[in-house]
Amino acid sequence: MENVLEAELTLSSSSLERGLLEPLVDRVASEALQRSLGARGTGSLSSWAVNGDRITLTLESEGGRPHQALLAMVRRLSEELGRSQKIGVRAVRALRYRVRFAAGGAPQKPISLPLPHTLAFEGETATLEFTDLPEEALRDNWVDRAVQLVVEKVKRQGYAGKEQYWSLLHPASRKEHVGTHDPTEEMLKRSWVRNGPTKGKWFLGPTAAHLFRTMERIARREVLEPLGFWEVVQPHLDSFEILQKTGHLEGLPGEFYYAAEPTTRDPAQWETFTDLVKITHRVPMEELKRLVGPPSSVLCYAQCPTIYWWLSGRTLSADSLPLKIYDRTAVSNRYESGGRHGLERVDEFHRLEPVYLGTPEQLLALREALLKRYAHVFDTVLDLEWRTAWVTPFYLQQSGGVGVEDVKERVKGTIDYEAYLPYRGDREHSEWLEFQNLSIVGDKYTKAFTIRAQKGELWSGCSGIGLERWLTTFLAQKGFNPADWPSKFREYCGELPTDVEFL
Repeated sequence: MENVLEAELTLSSSSLERGLLEPLVDRVASEALQRSLGARGTGSLSSWAVNGDRITLTLESEGGRPHQALLAMVRRLSEELGRSQKIGVRAVRALRYRVRFAAGGAPQKPISLPLPHTLAFEGETATLEFTDLPEEALRDNWVDRAVQLVVEKVKRQGYAGKEQYWSLLHPASRKEHVGTHDPTEEMLKRSWVRNGPTKGKWFLGPTAAHLFRTMERIARREVLEPLGFWEVVQPHLDSFEILQKTGHLEGLPGEFYYAAEPTTRDPAQWETFTDLVKITHRVPMEELKRLVGPPSSVLCYAQCPTIYWWLSGRTLSADSLPLKIYDRTAVSNRYESGGRHGLERVDEFHRLEPVYLGTPEQLLALREALLKRYAHVFDTVLDLEWRTAWVTPFYLQQSGGVGVEDVKERVKGTIDYEAYLPYRGDREHSEWLEFQNLSIVGDKYTKAFTIRAQKGELWSGCSGIGLERWLTTFLAQKGFNPADWPSKFREYCGELPTDVEFL
């Protein structure tokens, strides 16, 4: 890895005693390079010059980054020039910063970055160059992150279009089904549901809501409570800081619903807005933009990130492990765009989200217990035709988060539950619905949020229970006649509400 950094230092005065400056710059540069690079690489001050209150210099290195040495050099110069000549360093900027590095592959198409730059490849070796970078970019390691981003984008291009790793675990027991219709279409005909006032949302009338809550009761009483999960209540908004730590903000920004706050509650400031609404019967968007600040958070994307935030910076006692909690209050929101379909793929949906933390051994044991409880529910209570598969997306396999040994030994990763939907066609060729999952993610989030165990390694995992998908799966297979429903489900369900009649 080769680096060249041309930098400019602006001093607080040009009245330098030049005889003292030359040995000082050479000595401070040598010390800074040695301390900053250490055993990671070598570096040198290849040239420098002074012109008035400006010092320009060029640092070269192999291994570690020269901007770290530059910042250390600036500190020492400020200290020594301040003592001897009452002069300090006012500003630092990179005139040119060139990095040559192994990209792990050759790109299949051009790679973009959001900063002015040039990027060239010779085989799998990349040369990235920036000009006129501010001091903030050097102090906050923008160049290191840009290099990592190039490597990541090259890797993603290599796996674009590849399917996730999928391996059947538990085959489905074939069953006969009375259901033949798309459940959402049938519920629409019966006026049980109605498309919401905004895209991808649904209004569930009394009968659909009753079945929906029945699924929730089953999940709580048959899965979570027997295994000792405790309920928590969390906010409906996720902060940007939380989503940066989980990686969602950089990985899925186009799937969020963003939330913004008013800049004021003062009725006088809102008078023009309300007057325009009254007169035009329209929303005056330009006036609204003036009165609402930029987005400051997002509507809940998944419940687990905020649960990790609640635990962040804390140490869990051995007696509290494994920690088993769940949230059922926060409504999940994901912008699906053209991918919406019925109740099973929506922008707004409801889940119970169990989250668990413990030693690797504790979580593997808990996973087995969850598998048994889910099997009991899907076989005995709901009587579904379902199967499980071990899934690992290719991008995750190659990211270091889940390695080949995890896929082979099935330690960290996700188990998907898939259900056959008769209305989609035959079992062999139709798409099955993923209606439940169960994940162990290792220390990915415990490290990101600095959550520690009293002793030993701390892992975490989650298992989203999507109520809309449970309901869709059940009605798709069991139909709409309660007489055809399993007896255990009917016990939970009780008497259905009387359908609302519309004229």
